[in-house]
Amino acid sequence: MIFAIDPIGSLSHISQEWTKLTGQTVAAALDQGWLSCVHDQDRPVVKDVLTRAAERTSEFSVRFRLCSTDGSRRWIGAGGVPSFGPPDRTFLGYLGSMTELVPDPANALQTYGQIGRFVPPPAHPATVTNDHLESIADHLLIANAMIEDDGAKAALPGLRQALYEVGRALARKVDAERTLN
Repeated sequence: MIFAIDPIGSLSHISQEWTKLTGQTVAAALDQGWLSCVHDQDRPVVKDVLTRAAERTSEFSVRFRLCSTDGSRRWIGAGGVPSFGPPDRTFLGYLGSMTELVPDPANALQTYGQIGRFVPPPAHPATVTNDHLESIADHLLIANAMIEDDGAKAALPGLRQALYEVGRALARKVDAERTLN
């Protein structure tokens, strides 16, 4: 599930799968609305990670529980990669992905957050998108994580540019949808 947040942590885009997972509409999730679905005990960790990542314009990873309108709780792995644009490589926010995690009885899941490399967890059927543009963003985020491990750092600027362009396309799509509504 793809999301975009601005430099101050306001959600500007979230996949339609968000509504299936939480019961909250996409419109209600925008800006800071999505935080109401984050478990009360996990919300401070999520906010702190987003704040620290933005201060450093660094990648981030966070694991937390989402509360659905049906009362269920689901573990989520999420993270983002900073996006920079003109003029002068201005920090624009983050393009990131979120996926439901499958609980493992042998290893209890815990809330955590870290600043640094974001390696997306494997996709879960509940958070796989049907949107072509979001699929592209998801694959680019995975490629971003793999570049560090494979020693292809020379490709990183081009990949970051591709992430930026996909983020812009998602923003245009959201603007067009808002205009129609």
